[in-house]
Amino acid sequence: MKIVADENLAFTEYFFADFGEIQQAAGRTLTQADVQDAEALLVRSVTKVNTQLIENSSIKFVGSATIGTDHLDIAALEKHHIAWSNAAGCNAQAVAEYVITALLYLQPNLIDKNEKFTLGIIGLGNVGSRLAFMAKLLGWNVIGCDPFVNRETIQQVELEELLKTADAISIHVPLTKIGKYPTFHLINTEALAQMKPEAILINSARGPVVEESALITDFQTTKRPVVLDVFEHEPEISAELLNLIGLVTPHIAGYSLEGKARGTQMIYDAFCKTFNFSANKQFETQLPVCEQYFQNQDLKQALKQHLNKIYDIARDDSNLRACLKEGKVDQQAFDYLRKTYPLRREWAAHGGPQA
Repeated sequence: MKIVADENLAFTEYFFADFGEIQQAAGRTLTQADVQDAEALLVRSVTKVNTQLIENSSIKFVGSATIGTDHLDIAALEKHHIAWSNAAGCNAQAVAEYVITALLYLQPNLIDKNEKFTLGIIGLGNVGSRLAFMAKLLGWNVIGCDPFVNRETIQQVELEELLKTADAISIHVPLTKIGKYPTFHLINTEALAQMKPEAILINSARGPVVEESALITDFQTTKRPVVLDVFEHEPEISAELLNLIGLVTPHIAGYSLEGKARGTQMIYDAFCKTFNFSANKQFETQLPVCEQYFQNQDLKQALKQHLNKIYDIARDDSNLRACLKEGKVDQQAFDYLRKTYPLRREWAAHGGPQA
């Protein structure tokens, strides 16, 4: 069996080498010729899996080691009788920890604010619900908005109330353009006008959920603290935008070793089910032991002392800004940052809590 895999997938050899030849490739530039004689295709969100890619190929299975599916043309896959799987929730813990790290980087005093600080979470799926749990461990007040789920442990409000009330807003929704609740440009001029001028905005979901032009205009009057891990026109990111944003990272919010490994594990399990193979491998066996920063320490005290050792988010910010060339981020440099990213470990690996 021939398996074509994105070169940035974690533990591909461990999970898939027993099944045949693995051909690794750059996911953003995959063509129909690259996958024509493959039976399985393993991708991330940078690969558009559509009719043009899969037509007249031997593909029987597509696995995406990502939480989203907007890069998959599911109708086309089903039309060609190709089984598919994504990895919903694989990096949810990593993204939740990213958001908390970003908030504490921008405003370290938040760690002692307790219920005086209100975090608003838009989207209460795998990531949003985990973020709510972790935020409550810090004593923060949490409100959430999601028309599709009802979380008994989270105070849910309408979007307008969340926008007006929250001291920080973190977005965790898929990218959709149709239906009753589309998320494309969900955060636009009107939404930004409803927010407190000083409220922090964090987008680690999908870039086009936030309208870039509206964000730039808003910043000119509010100087709002903003964290962006994703961008509307990614990988084309303008110097104008980067120069306004307080914290920027190269689409790596979910890039923990556990998250990456868990994502590959999930598509491995689906692959085995599709081809009737025995799934007998576990990613945990491949993870090295970490220093235990949280042992015998209060959570807040441990974070004050060790958070920068667990995840130096400022390094990611400076590395992305260093990719600016002739007024915008260089695409090859952006992709190289992601390809060579030193995967951080989740708090649990250091003896800390997880949702």
